[in-house]
Amino acid sequence: MTRLHRPLPYTFEDRTGQLSNSDFDEMYDRFFFHVARQPGHTSTKIYEMNNRASRFRSTLPLTRDPIIHLDFQADENLGTISFTKAPQQSTMPMSRYLKKTAFFGASTTRKFMASDGKEYKWGFNLYAGQEWTCTTMDNGLVAHYDLKPAHFRAYDVSGNNLIIYEPYAHIIPGH
Repeated sequence: MTRLHRPLPYTFEDRTGQLSNSDFDEMYDRFFFHVARQPGHTSTKIYEMNNRASRFRSTLPLTRDPIIHLDFQADENLGTISFTKAPQQSTMPMSRYLKKTAFFGASTTRKFMASDGKEYKWGFNLYAGQEWTCTTMDNGLVAHYDLKPAHFRAYDVSGNNLIIYEPYAHIIPGH
């Protein structure tokens, strides 16, 4: 019998499905992230965590520095993005980091330069069942964010997932 050894995708459960306070826990315990935004503030911070979220994480103060800091303008327009983990420490306007893919193209498709020096693009509702899809510039599948369909029941999980395919794991912050 021949066994196929395919790399497992990184499957993160988005614990709440909210932009202001959620944990992304990888199914096989390889990575954990926390996304936080204080009510009434325009900054979103992404933290690399050491372990899976507990039901009490959101009530405890974070004692570490974020690895990514997104500062939006007061009207929620794009502001700046800061990568705070060495060696890629930098701050730049989000409009320079997330660029439209075409001059007259929709704002729901944006390209960005990843830490590996290659360009990738995110698009909204490009494929059925995928809220957001990340591809290479020649449309190879990199990652996708999927919302739980409204008619599916989820027990003790949100049903929202971020899937990152293993050949592209090197662009995950903190990897």
